[in-house]
Amino acid sequence: MKRTLLLVCLGAFILVQVRAQSVWKFAHLSDIHVGSEHSEEDLQRTVKDINANPELEFVVITGDITEFGADKELLNAKSILDGLNKPWYIIPGNHDMNWSESGGNSFKTVFGSETFAVKQHGILFLGTNCGPNMRMSPGQVPRENLVWLDSVLKTTPKETPIIFANHYPIDSALNNWYEVINRLKTRNIQLIICGHGHSNHHLNFEGIPGVMGRSNLRAKDTVGGYNIVSMVGDSVFYNTRLPGVVTKPTWTKDRLYDHHFNGSGKYVRPNFSANQRYANVKEVWAVEDNSDIGAGSAVAGNLFITPNTAGWLTSYDTNTGKKIWATRTGGKTYSTPCVSGKYVVISSSNKNLYCFDLKTGKAVWKVTSDKPMVASPVIKGDRIYCGSSDGHFKCYELASGKVLWEFAGVEGFETAKPLLYNGLVYFGAWANHLYALDQKTGALVWNWTNGSSNRMFSPASCYPVATANRLFIVAPDRYMTCIDATTGKVIWRKQDAKIKVRESMGLSADSSLVYVKTMDGDVLGISTKADDMQVAWTAQRNIGYDISPTLVEEHDGLVFAASNSGIVYAFNRIDGSVAWIHKVSNCLVNPLSFIGDKQLVATTMDGKIVCLKY
Repeated sequence: MKRTLLLVCLGAFILVQVRAQSVWKFAHLSDIHVGSEHSEEDLQRTVKDINANPELEFVVITGDITEFGADKELLNAKSILDGLNKPWYIIPGNHDMNWSESGGNSFKTVFGSETFAVKQHGILFLGTNCGPNMRMSPGQVPRENLVWLDSVLKTTPKETPIIFANHYPIDSALNNWYEVINRLKTRNIQLIICGHGHSNHHLNFEGIPGVMGRSNLRAKDTVGGYNIVSMVGDSVFYNTRLPGVVTKPTWTKDRLYDHHFNGSGKYVRPNFSANQRYANVKEVWAVEDNSDIGAGSAVAGNLFITPNTAGWLTSYDTNTGKKIWATRTGGKTYSTPCVSGKYVVISSSNKNLYCFDLKTGKAVWKVTSDKPMVASPVIKGDRIYCGSSDGHFKCYELASGKVLWEFAGVEGFETAKPLLYNGLVYFGAWANHLYALDQKTGALVWNWTNGSSNRMFSPASCYPVATANRLFIVAPDRYMTCIDATTGKVIWRKQDAKIKVRESMGLSADSSLVYVKTMDGDVLGISTKADDMQVAWTAQRNIGYDISPTLVEEHDGLVFAASNSGIVYAFNRIDGSVAWIHKVSNCLVNPLSFIGDKQLVATTMDGKIVCLKY
């Protein structure tokens, strides 16, 4: 009896010792927002606190490192994080990528990567970017990150436990959440950690345990905070830590184990049934890129030319989708190419404006700016007009790239395509300004501001339109503004709770309407002649909540609106009735390219290129 009792006690002692040996900890830090109030002080305090805790072995940082994705903010964050005395692994968030003056290029330059894969205690930690990248929409793990994830999982044994990190929750807040979930479920995924919500939450992602970690910002408190994550045997425990003050009691815990997902269970997935209901719309050809496509495209004869975020500019045959040529810039590309004669011009986040031969794709010339270029060029005659992120807007000679004039007074940076109208060039920038310059000299004619101190309300992503000396813009402050194109004086400016405009607009074929797409999913035509925001046309179907800046365009008697969930809507111009609907993807549709004979090419943020005949 004593021998049995001794063995039981010895077994219990050994079990306790084994479990004690398997206890290890790391810090989960998120939503630092360097550039916002108190952010640097809060981060410095957190770094000092983590360094003083020898139990913490490493740090995982799940996005929104900066407030606005600015190079200065990224460098400041890196300088503070370099003070950590233990390894740290970092991914970007929407604030680092959506308003980035470098098109997200600087994040990779400063931190070395936008993904990570590292093993700790036999567990594989994986992290990916989630955007949205330079175009407002729900989040999305970039196509190139999915390709990267495939390559990592391919070489990962199925029994290896995985903890996946992302800034957004892996649910419908991401347009392609299901692509991530489906991949992770082929392996031993045990936990998903994220940020974005700024508060602690215990989540569940289709049977996978999830934890959202709080922001490092203090908010209404006196200090910021982070989470200490304790791995105890087969369980995970989360405790909020207020640096230099207290470690709070465990607020959530979960068991980690191999769920052996086998495809069982029914979960919501994107619905493509509209493509059967409107079967008259046919896909002529389709191509899938290995990277995101974050800009519009160009058509010249039988060539369709599109960029991607890996820096490639590719030309396809409009009839077959066959690749004709491809050439690469040195950085992520969010610029819509512009074609004139034998030239195609595009900017890149590697600071260069490029001119390529239209037939061969060979470089003709390139001109370098002081900072990245994420705006789109426009060509008129022998001149190119394009802005950059260095506070300059320039006019270049088409044949040589020679700078003919430059305006150095831009506050913020440009991301859209400028408008050429009545001898002036108009463009918005991410500092709440709209500029009008003389096309010949670059002289400032007028400079309008919305008066806001919040850069995120800037009229920088919409493509301005003009008619009858009236210039129209929309912006994230939900105002629509009509401005005298010559003087810059406001004719009318309105914010309407029932018409929540944002960044999507376009001009009708007869110039009588400015089309707008509202956040609530209405597609409307606003009169260009009225003295107020007067609705003169309404699409007879709501497209659902939508925040994408994609142009609303009119062709062949149809009004085309594209959504941030991969759908192209075509409405009859006469009465607003639905002509057809086609779902290409579940991610943002870029500006459409019309190639004649009732055909168009649609590209999506997740790299799909589809030619439709309607």
